[in-house]
Amino acid sequence: MPSLLTAAAILLAHLLSPFTLDQVLGYPYPSNLIAAPTGSRIAWVLDERGHRNIYFADAPDYRARRLTHYLADDGQELTNLAFTPDGNTVVYVRGGDHDSNWPGDNPPDPASSPVAPKVEIWTIATSGGEPRRLAEGDEPVVSSKGDRVVFTHEHQLWVVPVDASSPAKQLLFARGTSTNPVWSSDGARLAFVSDRGDHSFIGVYSNDSTPIRWIAPTTARDFMPQWSPDGTHLAFVRMPGQGGAPETLLDLHPAPWSIWTADAYTGQGREVWRSGDALRASLPDIDGGANLHWAAGDRLVFLSEMDGWAHLYSLPAAGGTPTLLTPGNFMIEHITLSPDRRTLVYAANTGSDTNDIDRRHIFRVSVDRPAPRALTPGDGVEWTPIVTGDGARVAFIGSHTATPPLPTIVPADGGAQIAIGAELIPSDFPSKEFVVPRKVVFRSADGLEIHGQLFEHPGSARKPAVVFVHGGPPRQMLLGWHYMDYYSHAYAINQYLAAHGYVVLSVNYRLGIGYGHDFQHPAHWGPWGESEYQDVKAGAEFLRTLPGVDSARVGIWGGSYGGLLTALALARNSDLFKTGVDLHGVHDWIADIGTFLDGPLAKGHEQADVKQAMDVAWTSSPVADIAHWRSPVLLIHGDDDRNVHFHQTVDLARRLTAQGVRYEELVLPDEIHGFLRHASWLQADSALVAWFGRELGANMEPR
Repeated sequence: MPSLLTAAAILLAHLLSPFTLDQVLGYPYPSNLIAAPTGSRIAWVLDERGHRNIYFADAPDYRARRLTHYLADDGQELTNLAFTPDGNTVVYVRGGDHDSNWPGDNPPDPASSPVAPKVEIWTIATSGGEPRRLAEGDEPVVSSKGDRVVFTHEHQLWVVPVDASSPAKQLLFARGTSTNPVWSSDGARLAFVSDRGDHSFIGVYSNDSTPIRWIAPTTARDFMPQWSPDGTHLAFVRMPGQGGAPETLLDLHPAPWSIWTADAYTGQGREVWRSGDALRASLPDIDGGANLHWAAGDRLVFLSEMDGWAHLYSLPAAGGTPTLLTPGNFMIEHITLSPDRRTLVYAANTGSDTNDIDRRHIFRVSVDRPAPRALTPGDGVEWTPIVTGDGARVAFIGSHTATPPLPTIVPADGGAQIAIGAELIPSDFPSKEFVVPRKVVFRSADGLEIHGQLFEHPGSARKPAVVFVHGGPPRQMLLGWHYMDYYSHAYAINQYLAAHGYVVLSVNYRLGIGYGHDFQHPAHWGPWGESEYQDVKAGAEFLRTLPGVDSARVGIWGGSYGGLLTALALARNSDLFKTGVDLHGVHDWIADIGTFLDGPLAKGHEQADVKQAMDVAWTSSPVADIAHWRSPVLLIHGDDDRNVHFHQTVDLARRLTAQGVRYEELVLPDEIHGFLRHASWLQADSALVAWFGRELGANMEPR
């Protein structure tokens, strides 16, 4: 228990509390930033306390203008924005869960509406007016001619006129699941992926009277079709089909891939580049994967980690030796090709400041030579760049430590930035109370260097402390706001905790991105040994050495994979972690990956190492150490979770009860993994801060 003097200081801090949860969670969050194919127009989705709407802006003033008027916190996503070629209409999807691991029985209904929601495609004119419903479906792609929209519905491709002059209809029939439609530049043909399970094809559809042209079909998995600018050829990524002798589960295995080109009329193709069989040569496991583009000068550009970092490469479409475009010890993501196909813009964790490894900045590079240019130097965090249709500007989402993310414009050659929509940030948003997070580096038990961000307000009193662990796990927490709304939310909560008397350490454990291929792909990770847990434990031990931390009052919180690591920390080290908050975490690896036991690996004579792997998976699970679990925990989970089965928390609650461990639970009926309603987040966060206030002795009930 804290001393009376410490308790009095905490109570005084609470009475003088600088801001409330409602204030810090009131920031608007932009996403889905797009540019019109011509001109200077951009559009984006803005989430304002759960009210999701589409905004747009134009040169020269780039004033934010709201297009839609959805004024309820109903949890219905707005995604998949696309402009028509003239830039006068925005096509979008309303509804669904676009970050799920598996589909649900129905679209999410987090507001528990008695009327079942649908996933639907809509349009709205930038001149104003009411949205127009096109069809039930998802993933719309506007034709290059601007006359029709192709989309996915019931595992097939459908089509509907942009003006809704006739009903939607199925565009074509193809066995399997049809996805990833890409129009040719003249809008006359459509390339798509036909997924057949253990293999997939690239198909080209022309019209109802012409058979689908299958492009260089084999037993392989082909995907990511890209048209040549003249529409005569296609490039695509090829990986081996699923099958062969079972691989061991406890070892790392490479995922080789290659780039092919083919004649779009005859279907004849050939390999122009192959990755090799080294682990580092595997298909990148980051945003956009191979990020294949057909660029100007008849060049192909792509992403590879062949040198240990996610970098851009370029090679002639006819084949040859790739040119490394972005050398250095940093990673590339959020890659976009300019309208003239001569330049790539991207986000990277590099710059003139050593802290930039824990940030993102925007760069541009020519498609044929390694001369990157920084467009956004400084101490901010910027992401998802796009080039306006006239090629004159780069738009991105940018932020600073205390300034929430905003759509931002910069000249294509660099220069002064224009932030858009700052007037939409609530006047009571507590920017002035934010602390500047500090990069810290410590070593894990096996000597691996681990990065973290430390949130600490100055003061002489020894404070309670909290470790935060992100999910994913291919994620990286940053020295500021994040390009995923889930983690920008976590950033705001960590700022709240710091302002209310806590020292917070966000740990970028191994398995995360940002520190190279080898860091992201460690041996004995997750169910095969949980090697990353030692980094979380090292974070707590590092916190306990800080002079401003009360080492007897250290907690932990995290969601998803972070929930798993929170549960693991409490089960294995109740001596270090006094309490925790576990949001929708995995607790039993066997229940999560047990399908291996019923699959091909369990049949016939080829068993690989299934039995041994399942034994390791069990011992890597939090529930395997339930007998050592002593620390109380708050469990938070939505029961329509499509990323982590709700049963993971049901099962853990039963085990904690049997073990006599004190816990509380907050169940959110009909919510998904990343809560869709602002009210759900506010409810969960209120429970989190109240829990830590009670368990760590800081009187921090939410206000």
